[in-house]
Amino acid sequence: MSTHTVASFTLPGASMGNTRTLTIHRYGDRSTPAKAYLQAGLHADEAPGFLVMHHLMDRLDRLDTENAITGEIVLVPVANPIGISQWRDDWLQGRFDFWNGVNFNRNYPDLAAQIAEQVKTDLGDAADDNIRIIREAAGRVIATLTAADEAGHLKHKLLSLAYDADIVLDLHCDYQAVLHVYMGESLWPRDRDLAAQLGAEVTLLADDSGVTPFDEACSRIWFELAARFPEHPIPPACLAATVELRGLADLSHEMAGQDADNIVTFLTRRGLIRGEMPELPALPRDATPLSGVEHIKAPCPGVVVFFKTAGDRVAAGEVVAEVINPLAGASNERVFPIKATTDGIVFARSVDRFARPGRILAKIAGRKPLKPAGANLLTA
Repeated sequence: MSTHTVASFTLPGASMGNTRTLTIHRYGDRSTPAKAYLQAGLHADEAPGFLVMHHLMDRLDRLDTENAITGEIVLVPVANPIGISQWRDDWLQGRFDFWNGVNFNRNYPDLAAQIAEQVKTDLGDAADDNIRIIREAAGRVIATLTAADEAGHLKHKLLSLAYDADIVLDLHCDYQAVLHVYMGESLWPRDRDLAAQLGAEVTLLADDSGVTPFDEACSRIWFELAARFPEHPIPPACLAATVELRGLADLSHEMAGQDADNIVTFLTRRGLIRGEMPELPALPRDATPLSGVEHIKAPCPGVVVFFKTAGDRVAAGEVVAEVINPLAGASNERVFPIKATTDGIVFARSVDRFARPGRILAKIAGRKPLKPAGANLLTA
Protein backbone atom coordinates (compact mmCIF):
# COMPACT_ATOMS: atom_id res chain seq x y z
CA MET A 1 0.00 0.00 0.00
CA SER A 2 1.40 3.37 -1.04
CA THR A 3 2.02 5.96 1.65
CA HIS A 4 2.73 8.75 -0.86
CA THR A 5 0.30 11.64 -0.48
CA VAL A 6 0.23 15.04 -2.16
CA ALA A 7 -1.29 18.11 -0.53
CA SER A 8 -1.43 21.76 -1.44
CA PHE A 9 -1.45 24.99 0.51
CA THR A 10 -2.73 28.19 -1.05
CA LEU A 11 -0.93 31.35 -0.04
CA PRO A 12 -3.04 34.42 0.70
CA GLY A 13 -3.37 36.42 -2.50
CA ALA A 14 -1.12 39.44 -2.91
CA SER A 15 -3.21 40.92 -5.71
CA MET A 16 -6.80 40.55 -6.87
CA GLY A 17 -7.46 37.39 -8.85
CA ASN A 18 -4.03 35.86 -8.18
CA THR A 19 -3.10 33.13 -5.72
CA ARG A 20 -0.13 30.79 -5.52
CA THR A 21 0.07 27.23 -4.27
CA LEU A 22 2.68 25.25 -2.38
CA THR A 23 2.74 21.50 -3.15
CA ILE A 24 3.78 19.08 -0.41
CA HIS A 25 4.68 15.40 -0.89
CA ARG A 26 4.71 13.04 2.09
CA TYR A 27 6.08 9.52 2.32
CA GLY A 28 5.94 7.11 5.23
CA ASP A 29 3.99 7.25 8.46
CA ARG A 30 3.53 10.58 10.26
CA SER A 31 3.46 8.73 13.59
CA THR A 32 7.01 7.39 13.22
CA PRO A 33 9.65 8.96 15.47
CA ALA A 34 12.02 9.97 12.64
CA LYS A 35 11.25 12.76 10.19
CA ALA A 36 13.18 14.31 7.30
CA TYR A 37 12.16 17.46 5.45
CA LEU A 38 13.64 18.47 2.10
CA GLN A 39 12.89 21.46 -0.10
CA ALA A 40 14.22 22.93 -3.34
CA GLY A 41 13.98 26.27 -5.06
CA LEU A 42 13.67 28.63 -2.11
CA HIS A 43 15.87 30.71 -4.38
CA ALA A 44 13.59 29.97 -7.30
CA ASP A 45 16.13 30.71 -10.04
CA GLU A 46 18.43 27.89 -8.87
CA ALA A 47 17.46 24.95 -11.06
CA PRO A 48 19.61 21.96 -9.90
CA GLY A 49 17.49 21.31 -6.80
CA PHE A 50 14.36 20.88 -8.90
CA LEU A 51 15.99 18.15 -10.97
CA VAL A 52 17.31 16.40 -7.86
CA MET A 53 13.78 16.44 -6.45
CA HIS A 54 12.49 14.79 -9.65
CA HIS A 55 14.98 11.94 -9.27
CA LEU A 56 14.45 11.72 -5.53
CA MET A 57 10.68 11.31 -5.95
CA ASP A 58 11.29 8.50 -8.46
CA ARG A 59 13.45 6.71 -5.91
CA LEU A 60 11.06 7.28 -3.02
CA ASP A 61 8.10 6.08 -5.09
CA ARG A 62 9.96 2.82 -5.77
CA LEU A 63 11.04 2.45 -2.14
CA ASP A 64 7.47 3.13 -1.05
CA THR A 65 6.15 0.24 -3.15
CA GLU A 66 8.76 -1.96 -1.44
CA ASN A 67 7.59 -0.82 2.03
CA ALA A 68 11.14 0.37 2.65
CA ILE A 69 10.35 3.84 4.04
CA THR A 70 10.50 3.52 7.81
CA GLY A 71 10.31 7.20 8.78
CA GLU A 72 8.38 10.22 7.58
CA ILE A 73 9.87 12.03 4.58
CA VAL A 74 8.39 15.35 3.48
CA LEU A 75 9.34 16.93 0.16
CA VAL A 76 8.51 20.40 -1.11
CA PRO A 77 9.91 20.23 -4.64
CA VAL A 78 9.13 23.89 -5.47
CA ALA A 79 9.44 25.81 -2.23
CA ASN A 80 8.92 29.31 -3.61
CA PRO A 81 5.89 29.74 -5.87
CA ILE A 82 6.34 33.50 -5.57
CA GLY A 83 9.88 33.57 -6.90
CA ILE A 84 9.21 31.03 -9.65
CA SER A 85 6.76 33.50 -11.20
CA GLN A 86 9.17 36.46 -11.25
CA TRP A 87 10.35 36.85 -14.82
CA ARG A 88 11.96 39.99 -16.21
CA ASP A 89 13.53 40.46 -19.65
CA ASP A 90 13.30 36.70 -20.29
CA TRP A 91 15.24 35.89 -17.09
CA LEU A 92 13.79 34.18 -14.04
CA GLN A 93 14.74 36.23 -10.97
CA GLY A 94 13.77 34.24 -7.93
CA ARG A 95 16.30 35.20 -5.26
CA PHE A 96 14.69 38.47 -4.08
CA ASP A 97 11.06 39.34 -3.62
CA PHE A 98 10.04 41.86 -6.29
CA TRP A 99 7.65 43.47 -3.80
CA ASN A 100 10.19 44.50 -1.17
CA GLY A 101 13.62 43.37 -2.42
CA VAL A 102 14.12 40.95 0.49
CA ASN A 103 16.05 37.73 -0.06
CA PHE A 104 13.66 34.77 0.22
CA ASN A 105 16.26 32.90 2.32
CA ARG A 106 16.91 35.53 4.95
CA ASN A 107 15.31 36.83 8.15
CA TYR A 108 13.29 33.81 9.20
CA PRO A 109 11.81 34.20 12.71
CA ASP A 110 14.08 33.34 15.63
CA LEU A 111 11.76 31.42 17.92
CA ALA A 112 14.15 30.49 20.74
CA ALA A 113 13.15 33.22 23.19
CA GLN A 114 9.42 32.48 22.88
CA ILE A 115 10.00 28.74 23.16
CA ALA A 116 12.25 29.23 26.18
CA GLU A 117 9.49 31.10 27.98
CA GLN A 118 7.09 28.20 27.42
CA VAL A 119 9.43 25.36 28.41
CA LYS A 120 11.48 26.85 31.22
CA THR A 121 9.53 25.05 33.96
CA ASP A 122 8.94 21.81 32.02
CA LEU A 123 12.46 20.73 31.06
CA GLY A 124 13.97 17.82 32.93
CA ASP A 125 16.86 15.39 33.01
CA ALA A 126 15.83 13.21 30.04
CA ALA A 127 17.02 14.45 26.65
CA ASP A 128 14.26 12.67 24.70
CA ASP A 129 11.57 14.23 26.88
CA ASN A 130 13.14 17.65 26.44
CA ILE A 131 13.15 17.23 22.66
CA ARG A 132 9.44 16.42 22.71
CA ILE A 133 8.65 19.34 25.03
CA ILE A 134 10.59 21.80 22.89
CA ARG A 135 9.03 20.61 19.63
CA GLU A 136 5.55 20.86 21.05
CA ALA A 137 6.28 24.40 22.24
CA ALA A 138 7.77 25.32 18.86
CA GLY A 139 4.58 24.15 17.15
CA ARG A 140 2.48 26.32 19.43
CA VAL A 141 4.70 29.36 18.84
CA ILE A 142 4.69 28.91 15.06
CA ALA A 143 0.89 28.62 15.11
CA THR A 144 0.70 32.13 16.58
CA LEU A 145 2.89 33.76 13.93
CA THR A 146 1.35 36.32 11.63
CA ALA A 147 2.61 37.82 8.40
CA ALA A 148 2.13 41.13 6.66
CA ASP A 149 2.80 39.93 3.13
CA GLU A 150 2.76 36.88 0.87
CA ALA A 151 6.43 36.06 1.37
CA GLY A 152 5.95 36.17 5.13
CA HIS A 153 3.12 33.65 4.87
CA LEU A 154 5.36 31.43 2.73
CA LYS A 155 8.17 31.56 5.30
CA HIS A 156 5.80 30.64 8.12
CA LYS A 157 4.32 27.74 6.17
CA LEU A 158 7.72 26.30 5.27
CA LEU A 159 8.85 26.61 8.88
CA SER A 160 5.68 24.89 10.08
CA LEU A 161 6.46 21.92 7.82
CA ALA A 162 10.07 21.59 8.98
CA TYR A 163 10.37 22.64 12.64
CA ASP A 164 9.82 19.14 14.08
CA ALA A 165 12.10 17.29 11.65
CA ASP A 166 15.28 15.49 12.68
CA ILE A 167 16.81 16.31 9.29
CA VAL A 168 16.21 19.43 7.18
CA LEU A 169 17.93 19.77 3.80
CA ASP A 170 17.45 23.00 1.84
CA LEU A 171 18.68 22.47 -1.74
CA HIS A 172 20.32 25.44 -3.44
CA CYS A 173 23.17 26.18 -5.85
CA ASP A 174 25.71 28.97 -6.34
CA TYR A 175 26.73 30.66 -9.60
CA GLN A 176 29.79 28.61 -10.61
CA ALA A 177 30.75 26.34 -7.74
CA VAL A 178 31.74 22.99 -6.32
CA LEU A 179 29.21 21.15 -4.18
CA HIS A 180 29.35 22.65 -0.71
CA VAL A 181 27.31 22.57 2.49
CA TYR A 182 26.44 25.11 5.19
CA MET A 183 25.57 23.82 8.66
CA GLY A 184 25.82 24.73 12.33
CA GLU A 185 29.16 24.47 14.08
CA SER A 186 27.35 22.68 16.93
CA LEU A 187 26.48 19.86 14.50
CA TRP A 188 30.12 19.14 13.70
CA PRO A 189 31.65 16.58 13.69
CA ARG A 190 28.59 14.55 14.71
CA ASP A 191 26.85 15.16 11.38
CA ARG A 192 29.87 15.04 9.10
CA ASP A 193 28.34 11.98 7.40
CA LEU A 194 26.01 14.30 5.45
CA ALA A 195 28.88 16.23 3.88
CA ALA A 196 30.85 13.02 3.29
CA GLN A 197 27.96 11.20 1.61
CA LEU A 198 27.19 14.16 -0.63
CA GLY A 199 30.85 14.54 -1.57
CA ALA A 200 30.99 18.16 -0.36
CA GLU A 201 34.32 19.69 -1.31
CA VAL A 202 33.72 22.51 1.17
CA THR A 203 31.70 22.49 4.41
CA LEU A 204 31.13 25.85 6.11
CA LEU A 205 30.25 26.00 9.80
CA ALA A 206 28.43 28.66 11.81
CA ASP A 207 25.74 28.48 14.45
CA ASP A 208 24.70 32.05 13.64
CA SER A 209 25.40 33.61 10.24
CA GLY A 210 23.81 36.89 11.29
CA VAL A 211 20.86 36.77 8.86
CA THR A 212 18.79 33.67 9.89
CA PRO A 213 18.41 31.68 6.68
CA PHE A 214 15.90 28.81 6.60
CA ASP A 215 18.25 26.08 7.82
CA GLU A 216 19.35 28.16 10.82
CA ALA A 217 15.75 28.93 11.74
CA CYS A 218 15.31 25.17 12.18
CA SER A 219 18.59 24.24 13.86
CA ARG A 220 19.54 27.29 15.90
CA ILE A 221 16.59 26.81 18.24
CA TRP A 222 18.46 23.87 19.74
CA PHE A 223 21.81 25.64 20.08
CA GLU A 224 20.25 28.66 21.76
CA LEU A 225 18.08 26.65 24.17
CA ALA A 226 21.05 24.46 25.15
CA ALA A 227 22.95 27.65 26.03
CA ARG A 228 19.99 29.10 27.95
CA PHE A 229 19.38 25.93 29.97
CA PRO A 230 22.78 24.29 30.55
CA GLU A 231 21.41 22.36 33.53
CA HIS A 232 19.13 20.34 31.22
CA PRO A 233 20.26 17.98 28.45
CA ILE A 234 19.19 19.57 25.14
CA PRO A 235 20.90 17.92 22.17
CA PRO A 236 21.09 19.51 18.70
CA ALA A 237 17.98 17.60 17.65
CA CYS A 238 17.71 19.03 14.13
CA LEU A 239 20.41 18.52 11.53
CA ALA A 240 19.54 21.40 9.22
CA ALA A 241 21.83 22.21 6.32
CA THR A 242 21.89 24.24 3.15
CA VAL A 243 23.20 22.06 0.33
CA GLU A 244 24.67 24.01 -2.59
CA LEU A 245 24.43 21.71 -5.63
CA ARG A 246 27.37 23.18 -7.56
CA GLY A 247 26.53 25.95 -10.07
CA LEU A 248 23.52 27.28 -11.94
CA ALA A 249 24.35 25.43 -15.16
CA ASP A 250 25.46 22.16 -13.52
CA LEU A 251 22.32 20.36 -14.57
CA SER A 252 22.28 16.80 -15.88
CA HIS A 253 20.35 13.64 -15.15
CA GLU A 254 23.60 11.92 -14.24
CA MET A 255 24.59 14.46 -11.59
CA ALA A 256 21.09 14.89 -10.22
CA GLY A 257 20.59 11.13 -10.09
CA GLN A 258 23.81 10.70 -8.15
CA ASP A 259 22.80 13.46 -5.74
CA ALA A 260 19.42 11.76 -5.22
CA ASP A 261 21.16 8.43 -4.62
CA ASN A 262 23.41 10.06 -2.03
CA ILE A 263 20.44 11.58 -0.23
CA VAL A 264 18.66 8.21 -0.17
CA THR A 265 21.82 6.55 1.18
CA PHE A 266 22.14 9.23 3.86
CA LEU A 267 18.48 8.81 4.89
CA THR A 268 19.02 5.05 4.97
CA ARG A 269 22.03 5.49 7.24
CA ARG A 270 19.91 7.70 9.48
CA GLY A 271 17.16 5.09 9.78
CA LEU A 272 14.38 6.59 7.64
CA ILE A 273 14.74 4.03 4.86
CA ARG A 274 15.34 0.29 5.11
CA GLY A 275 18.19 -1.00 2.97
CA GLU A 276 21.86 -1.70 2.58
CA MET A 277 24.29 1.03 3.55
CA PRO A 278 27.55 1.20 1.64
CA GLU A 279 30.70 2.31 3.39
CA LEU A 280 30.69 6.02 4.12
CA PRO A 281 32.89 7.85 1.58
CA ALA A 282 35.84 9.81 2.86
CA LEU A 283 35.13 13.49 3.38
CA PRO A 284 36.92 15.33 0.56
CA ARG A 285 38.02 18.16 2.87
CA ASP A 286 37.51 18.97 6.52
CA ALA A 287 35.06 21.67 7.49
CA THR A 288 36.09 25.31 7.84
CA PRO A 289 34.43 28.25 9.64
CA LEU A 290 31.96 30.35 7.70
CA SER A 291 33.72 33.33 9.25
CA GLY A 292 36.83 32.22 7.34
CA VAL A 293 35.27 32.84 3.92
CA GLU A 294 37.01 35.58 1.97
CA HIS A 295 34.84 37.42 -0.53
CA ILE A 296 36.99 38.48 -3.44
CA LYS A 297 35.62 41.85 -4.53
CA ALA A 298 36.17 43.98 -7.59
CA PRO A 299 38.16 47.19 -6.97
CA CYS A 300 36.88 48.96 -10.06
CA PRO A 301 34.58 48.56 -13.07
CA GLY A 302 35.66 46.41 -15.99
CA VAL A 303 35.64 42.84 -17.26
CA VAL A 304 36.91 39.90 -15.23
CA VAL A 305 39.54 37.34 -16.20
CA PHE A 306 39.78 34.48 -13.69
CA PHE A 307 43.00 32.60 -13.01
CA LYS A 308 41.36 30.25 -10.51
CA THR A 309 38.30 28.08 -11.02
CA ALA A 310 35.94 26.55 -8.47
CA GLY A 311 37.75 23.81 -6.57
CA ASP A 312 41.24 25.28 -6.95
CA ARG A 313 43.45 25.71 -3.93
CA VAL A 314 44.87 29.21 -3.47
CA ALA A 315 47.51 30.73 -1.18
CA ALA A 316 47.49 34.20 0.32
CA GLY A 317 49.08 36.58 -2.15
CA GLU A 318 48.13 34.61 -5.26
CA VAL A 319 46.25 36.38 -8.04
CA VAL A 320 42.72 35.01 -8.29
CA ALA A 321 41.51 37.27 -11.10
CA GLU A 322 42.18 40.45 -13.01
CA VAL A 323 39.76 43.26 -13.75
CA ILE A 324 40.45 44.88 -17.09
CA ASN A 325 39.23 48.44 -17.66
CA PRO A 326 39.96 49.38 -21.29
CA LEU A 327 39.37 53.07 -20.56
CA ALA A 328 41.92 53.38 -17.76
CA GLY A 329 44.90 54.60 -19.80
CA ALA A 330 48.21 52.87 -20.55
CA SER A 331 48.39 49.09 -20.78
CA ASN A 332 49.68 48.57 -17.24
CA GLU A 333 47.02 50.94 -15.89
CA ARG A 334 44.20 48.98 -17.46
CA VAL A 335 44.91 45.80 -15.47
CA PHE A 336 43.88 45.46 -11.82
CA PRO A 337 45.04 42.17 -10.25
CA ILE A 338 43.02 40.84 -7.31
CA LYS A 339 44.92 38.71 -4.80
CA ALA A 340 43.73 36.34 -2.12
CA THR A 341 44.53 37.37 1.44
CA THR A 342 43.94 33.90 2.91
CA ASP A 343 44.90 30.30 2.15
CA GLY A 344 41.97 28.14 1.11
CA ILE A 345 39.74 26.71 -1.59
CA VAL A 346 37.99 28.76 -4.26
CA PHE A 347 34.54 27.24 -3.92
CA ALA A 348 32.40 29.68 -5.92
CA ARG A 349 32.74 32.50 -8.41
CA SER A 350 30.47 34.81 -10.40
CA VAL A 351 28.77 33.50 -13.50
CA ASP A 352 29.26 36.52 -15.74
CA ARG A 353 32.46 38.48 -16.33
CA PHE A 354 31.55 42.04 -15.43
CA ALA A 355 32.84 43.97 -12.43
CA ARG A 356 31.72 47.02 -10.55
CA PRO A 357 33.37 48.36 -7.39
CA GLY A 358 32.58 46.12 -4.45
CA ARG A 359 30.94 43.34 -6.43
CA ILE A 360 31.78 39.83 -5.14
CA LEU A 361 33.60 37.89 -7.84
CA ALA A 362 34.69 34.76 -5.96
CA LYS A 363 34.61 33.10 -2.54
CA ILE A 364 37.49 31.35 -0.78
CA ALA A 365 36.98 28.94 2.13
CA GLY A 366 39.85 29.38 4.55
CA ARG A 367 40.58 28.09 8.05
CA LYS A 368 41.43 31.45 9.60
CA PRO A 369 38.40 33.48 10.83
CA LEU A 370 38.22 36.81 9.03
CA LYS A 371 35.07 38.28 10.59
CA PRO A 372 34.11 38.81 14.24
CA ALA A 373 31.27 37.10 16.05
CA GLY A 374 27.92 38.64 15.20
CA ALA A 375 28.95 39.80 11.74
CA ASN A 376 26.85 39.06 8.66
CA LEU A 377 28.63 36.05 7.23
CA LEU A 378 26.53 35.53 4.10
CA THR A 379 26.16 37.48 0.87
CA ALA A 380 22.96 39.24 -0.11
